[in-house]
Amino acid sequence: MPPLAGRKIWFVGIGGAGLSGYAVVAKALGAEVGGWDKAETPYLAYVRNAGIETDIRPDPFAPPGWEVVVSTAFAPRVEGRSRAEFLAELVSFQRSIVVAGAHGKTTTAAMIAFVLDRLGLDPGFLIGGEVPQLEGNARAGSGWLVVEGDESDRTVFSLHAEIAVITNVDLDHHTTFASVAELADEFERWAETIPVVIRGDEVEAPPELELAVPGEHNRVNAACALAALEAAGVARADVLRELSDFRGVGRRLEARGEEGGVRVVDDYGHHPSEVAASIAAARSLLDEGARLLVLFQPHLYSRTRHLAHQLAEALAGADLVCVTEIYAAREEPVAGVSGKLIVDELAAVRPGMPIGWGPALADAAEIVSGRARSGDLVLTVGAGDVDATIPLLLEKLAA
Repeated sequence: MPPLAGRKIWFVGIGGAGLSGYAVVAKALGAEVGGWDKAETPYLAYVRNAGIETDIRPDPFAPPGWEVVVSTAFAPRVEGRSRAEFLAELVSFQRSIVVAGAHGKTTTAAMIAFVLDRLGLDPGFLIGGEVPQLEGNARAGSGWLVVEGDESDRTVFSLHAEIAVITNVDLDHHTTFASVAELADEFERWAETIPVVIRGDEVEAPPELELAVPGEHNRVNAACALAALEAAGVARADVLRELSDFRGVGRRLEARGEEGGVRVVDDYGHHPSEVAASIAAARSLLDEGARLLVLFQPHLYSRTRHLAHQLAEALAGADLVCVTEIYAAREEPVAGVSGKLIVDELAAVRPGMPIGWGPALADAAEIVSGRARSGDLVLTVGAGDVDATIPLLLEKLAA
């Protein structure tokens, strides 16, 4: 009998990258599944394709008689099990590989699942981003379960995996952890409970590794994936062969179009380390004499307040930058904190650099498209809805 047979599970926040995947897998494991979200999201297409009904309305909703699993974003408003508790249950059903860390965990988890899938090993996976080659962000399978863990709400520390990957340790969630030392201690305590632990600072990409995705950071991600797959019993030669055909994850240096000789690439980077790595990787795609124009949307008031200077240092690697207003996500506005902090810091870090301040996304798209010329590459960066500027950019570049 399927492990969730006979259960009725309702997901509050079902349109998110995490809960959408949990819902798809829960359905495949025998549960009757439904869910609510406040607005349409790209992930709901996968939910509905799985035969799951969704309720879209402004306020959180859960029908009586259902077991409720609540996204962290809506936890204060609806009673139910946390996503951490439910994910821990899913992980307990089969052998699991959990990928954690501040940066690179989505791509690393996707690489592992992709190789297992290509080798016919029927993996299940729960990944916080769309993987086109796997046709989504989640699937149930009879082999290894590959899970992207999340430290933002400490969810990952409740997962009892057989293999863990810690890509790196960097402070990215200032409302959850007081310091990087606290975060590092949490990871160490968690690692002590895992039989096999792969650490990103202890692996190296072999010289023969060939990748279709650009950037030195992706070579580190691939080295982590290689080590985890070898620990899972997969032959190195098989891993290297299949990894060479991995084409990436949605919103991770994703090519989105070209107009007027200008390419537009989208990336999810939101922490200074990620932004710097994305800019470096995007530069590797440029022809000689071409420029890199960045449209950056800060994510979270807390992150912007603490990391405005570091974000400016990362953005200084571009040739032109336009910053938008902060994408609030789960946070309330903080007095005196806006995207303008990064603009001011960038002006100090790199005097004379062309810098735009476009609080609204449409304003930012107008500024960047107006400065782009044939041969340039426009990189939209951020973990919010900055990708909504892409149709506007392409339209203006084509005019």
